[in-house]
Amino acid sequence: MISQHKRTIGIEVLRLALPLVGQSILETLIVLVDRIMLGHYSTAALASMRISGSSFWCLYSILSAVAVGTIALVGRAVGSGNKSLAGATARSSLLFTLVIGIAASVLCLLNLSGIIGLFPISDPSVIQGADEYLQIILAALPLMLLSIVAAAILQAAGDTRTPFFISLFANAINVVIDYILIFGHYGAPELGVRGAAIGSVAAMAINTTVLILILSRDQGAISWRGYGGEWDALGRVLRVSLPALGDRLFRSLGYLGFTFMIASLGSVAMAAHEAILGVEEICYLAAEGFGTAAAANVAQKLGAKQLKSATWSAVAATIFAVILQGIGSLAFILIPSQLLSILSPDPQIIATGIPCLYIAAIAQPFMAISIVLEQALRGAGATKIAFFVSLAGWLIVRLIATYTFVMGFNLGLVGVWLGSTCDWFVRAVVLLIVFKQGKWRETIV
Repeated sequence: MISQHKRTIGIEVLRLALPLVGQSILETLIVLVDRIMLGHYSTAALASMRISGSSFWCLYSILSAVAVGTIALVGRAVGSGNKSLAGATARSSLLFTLVIGIAASVLCLLNLSGIIGLFPISDPSVIQGADEYLQIILAALPLMLLSIVAAAILQAAGDTRTPFFISLFANAINVVIDYILIFGHYGAPELGVRGAAIGSVAAMAINTTVLILILSRDQGAISWRGYGGEWDALGRVLRVSLPALGDRLFRSLGYLGFTFMIASLGSVAMAAHEAILGVEEICYLAAEGFGTAAAANVAQKLGAKQLKSATWSAVAATIFAVILQGIGSLAFILIPSQLLSILSPDPQIIATGIPCLYIAAIAQPFMAISIVLEQALRGAGATKIAFFVSLAGWLIVRLIATYTFVMGFNLGLVGVWLGSTCDWFVRAVVLLIVFKQGKWRETIV
């Protein structure tokens, strides 16, 4: 029998998680809509997203690591009733994010040809599409990073609904702009890949502006207004975030190596992989939503010295995520061609993707466990543990397994997905062992 206390915690996790699941989906729906519409525009345009999407994701993932420390510190400050620390953390995190976002945007735009040249692609139309997309989207990198950190601040304070509704509105704008500018409807110019990037930037601008305005209100759950304590708060945020930064840096390097192997398989394999990622992304983001809820709840419970409640928050979030991704697995097995056809009508891409989607179905429960428990550890401030587990998964298990299946056994794209499944399985087992030991609850932030 589940006790009343555990039921209460479970309901609390669901209350936090459901808007987060929706928001996680909406945040990436900006790029997913780009994939869907570009997939119906041309195979080359969809394949170009493998380069531009991978490059931008790696950069964004690394630089948004500050959100990890922000959630941990704001959550603990709110849990312990320290509103001044929560405000100082919000101010310092937002300003730091703006500075590194601008610097990274300028550096990447100045070296864009070198970034694209890293990928072993010979198709000029794919290279051109990646260049056009990145030129526009990289200029908006500071906006994207600010929106992630601003949303993390509200989420850590317990407000998960506001970021969700803002993302919903921003995504509606993106869909409209994409439809008009990619295909040239209603007398607008047919911009293809550039139209997709413009729609994404417009959505990011709306998202960021509204979130910053909400955080400026003194009567809100948390506000960035005020002065004092910023340097101390930033130091604490960075201390927690640095292992997460290392994690994302090495993960991104592994992801690029992963992408190089996919690129060597040709444009059809790249487009098929992009289509499968688009299908799988909904499940992945659902787990991310429960993971963020676990991180915020764990941080607040540890701040209030409620160790058992912190543990059950993570357990409940993991159970919910596994159930949700299990449903996704069934869909992958039962209707693979219908799912892939949403991303691309090309029969060759669909045929290439179906066996890979079957393998992805096996990975979903392990992915759910890994994502939620990693996020819970980060919310507790135990970012070093999460770093080493992720590092081993990406750079040892995934890359070696993928190389073996693709290059050794010549399994093509199927080998790529077998390699990633091995990573999720090993990571889930290790994280369950680490979590059960309970030492993560003793981390000082």
